[in-house]
Amino acid sequence: MSTIGAVAELWRFPVKSMQGEQLGEVRVTERGVLGDRAYALIDAETGKVASAKSVKMFPDLLACRGSFVESPRVEREVPPVRIDLPNGRSVRSDSGEVDRMLSAYFRRDVRLAQVAPDAFTIDQYHPDVEGADPGGNKDTVVAQKLGAALFAELGMESPVPAGAFFDVFPLSVMTTSALARLNELRPQSRFEQRRFRMNVIVATEQPGFIENDWVGHALGLGDETRINVALLDPRCVMTTLAQEGLPQDIEVLRTLVRHNRMQVGNLGQFPCAGVYAVVAAPGTVRIGDRVTIS
Repeated sequence: MSTIGAVAELWRFPVKSMQGEQLGEVRVTERGVLGDRAYALIDAETGKVASAKSVKMFPDLLACRGSFVESPRVEREVPPVRIDLPNGRSVRSDSGEVDRMLSAYFRRDVRLAQVAPDAFTIDQYHPDVEGADPGGNKDTVVAQKLGAALFAELGMESPVPAGAFFDVFPLSVMTTSALARLNELRPQSRFEQRRFRMNVIVATEQPGFIENDWVGHALGLGDETRINVALLDPRCVMTTLAQEGLPQDIEVLRTLVRHNRMQVGNLGQFPCAGVYAVVAAPGTVRIGDRVTIS
C-alpha cells in the first residue's frame, strides 16, 4: 500500500444532471456518496430519464441546481431537495407544485422521481467528433440504457441496485494530475472538474492520466473507506456543455479523443478521464484525507 495523494474535493449531485453540492465531508455507503443522484426527472411522454446528454430536449437541465434542505442520514428517508432554476425561481421536492413548475420551465410534462424506471433509458446525443463513440454514432441521438437496466441488457451482474439513477457505477474519482495534463494539452479550453461531475477529486503530484493504471486496484480514502476501482470512465457530450461560468466547448471531448482514448473492458475504445469504483468498506471521507493504493 502506498500513498498517492489526498482528497482535494468532494461532490454530491442530489438531482441527476443538475449542478451539485461541494462538501467538506461525505458519508460513503455501499451505494456511493449518501444522497448522490437521489432524484431525477422522468419525461412523462417517453418514460425516459431526463438527462443533460439530451441536449435538444433538456438544454437547460445542467443550469439548474439541486441541494438538500437538510443533510441525508444513513437509514433515514432521503430528505427533500430545493431546485433552483435559471429564471430565479425555486421549488422544493416536497411541494405540491414541483412537477407543475418543472414542466412549465422545461415546456415538457416531467415529474421528479426517486426511483429509476426498470428500463432506465436516456436519449443521449453523440456529437460530431470522430473517435468519440466506438459505435460510430456522430451528430445523432441514441436511446441508451443505463444503471441496472444496462447491465441486464449486457447479461452482467449490476454494481448498482435497481431503481438507482447512477449511469454505470456508484462512485467516480479523478485526479488533479489528469486535469492539469488536459489543461497543458489544450490551454485554450478550461478543463475544470465541474465538467466531469466526479464525486472525489484527488490531489496528486505524479503527472498525467495516472488513473489509467488504477483499474483492478483498491483505494483507501481516509481511515475507513475502501473502494475498488472497476473501470475507466468513458466521457461524452456532457463534458462539453455550458454551465455556470463555463462555456460550451466541443474541444474538451476532442482533446480526450486525441490524448486519452482507451480500451474500456470489451466495449471498445472511448475518450476517458477518471475512473469508476465500487465501495468495499463504507465510511466518512473528509477533505485532506490521505489516499492510498494497493
